[in-house]
Amino acid sequence: MSMQKIPKIFSTGRWMGLLIGLVAFTGILLFVNLKPGHPEVTHALAVAVLMAVWWISEAIPIAATSLLPVALFPLLGVADGQMVSSAYFNHIVFLFMGGFMMALAMEKWNLHKRIALRILITVGVSPARILFGFMLATAFLSMWISNTATAMMMVPIVISVISELKNTMEQQKARHYSTGLLLGIAYSATVGGIATLVGTPPNLAFSRIFTIMFPEAPEITFAQWMTLGVPIAAVMFVMVFVYLLLIFHPGKNSKMTGRQSIEKSHHALGRMRKEESIVLIVFVSMALLWIFRKNIDTGLFVIPGWSQLFSHPGYINDGTVAMLMSLLLFAIPAPSDRKKKILDWKTARRLPWSIVLLFGGGFALAEGLAESGFSAWFGEQLSFLQGVHAFWIILTIALLLSFLTELTSNTATAQIILPIMASLAVSMKVHPLLFMLPATLAASMAFMLPVATPPNAVIFGTNMLRIKTMARNGFLLNVIGIILVTVIVFFFGEVLTDTGLTEIPEWGRKIQSKP
Repeated sequence: MSMQKIPKIFSTGRWMGLLIGLVAFTGILLFVNLKPGHPEVTHALAVAVLMAVWWISEAIPIAATSLLPVALFPLLGVADGQMVSSAYFNHIVFLFMGGFMMALAMEKWNLHKRIALRILITVGVSPARILFGFMLATAFLSMWISNTATAMMMVPIVISVISELKNTMEQQKARHYSTGLLLGIAYSATVGGIATLVGTPPNLAFSRIFTIMFPEAPEITFAQWMTLGVPIAAVMFVMVFVYLLLIFHPGKNSKMTGRQSIEKSHHALGRMRKEESIVLIVFVSMALLWIFRKNIDTGLFVIPGWSQLFSHPGYINDGTVAMLMSLLLFAIPAPSDRKKKILDWKTARRLPWSIVLLFGGGFALAEGLAESGFSAWFGEQLSFLQGVHAFWIILTIALLLSFLTELTSNTATAQIILPIMASLAVSMKVHPLLFMLPATLAASMAFMLPVATPPNAVIFGTNMLRIKTMARNGFLLNVIGIILVTVIVFFFGEVLTDTGLTEIPEWGRKIQSKP
């Protein structure tokens, strides 16, 4: 009976979301006038509210909601249709597509599984080492490929280990420890994604929206992001590992034979095929090209970026690298069958186009909010916060985003909030990154509910966890993540800039808006 009620509950929520969104949209258009003489400011807000409600409630498919700017912004005089349409495909979208194509190639030839199993064999089979091995393999892979795909790939491996543990350990201890392993997969997939620009969608959304709001600002490169993202991910990884080990350790006398299952799975893969070697070489090459594209100033010396070898290095971005290397996979013949390629379009068609449209919708929304003048207007309304210390504002932002994304798409939420954070920074005359960074990072610090992040949903889908268990253990990690983001951004966020975060640069004194 309970299973039959679930669709009705969801259906009711969606109908309510559909109705609330339309009522709010219509009400704002008819009864609100934010800036007399400039109706486009109010119209931009109306579309933003409609998209926010429909994204949160999933009244219609998320990808469909993402297309609203194409239809509504030109009709309401918010932005030119050509400009709005162009927002759906840019170098950030191609960066995501290229990274996902690489992930599909790795999955096609089982390279991702070989990497994960090799890490597990290397670290050992004690309770601590098995947990650490699974988390390390998951976190590392999610730095480069979709954290959803990483979690899905790790599930059958961890389930095989859990099955082996149940044969050699007391049932209660095995069940308790298995919960820790499953949560470790979900949490480390999320944490690993923080480390790189391609690791999780909110990071990519930040990169593009930052460029939209401040077109004259220096680019945040792949390598620059890692200087902040990797330390945050590493510290959070350790925190999660220690917490899960303390809570779910089965005891000193528990017999562990998980290595047999891991080695059996690894042995079943056989020797590394030539196709795997090719994918690995292209994958490593892509990562190195991302990292060393622009000059890296170590403080003692400068490592020259390879893009300087070209006549127009400024034309080259991370999306260029992603597409170049992924296109190579379509061109290289598979050694085992010369008629086939390392990657074919049949495999590439599995690209999550709904996520691509979600990205585009968020970027188009950001363009519309900036172009209409709404972002600048909103920033002016926040001037009363100028007397509040930046540390407490960052803490509030991190707190808000972390718990808000427990119930909503972290990507959609980040895309709605980031333009507002940019306006707040301009209003308070501080560097935009001071508020945009914590919003972006905190969007990935959601560990409580299955709907919070895709890895949480994947692990919950095994039917081996209860929501109560996830919420109880995730709450403390949310709090730890909020504090970590606040402290690191406030004290060390300046590594992404040439100036401190407490002073606004010349390019950030005004948000891009209509002349």
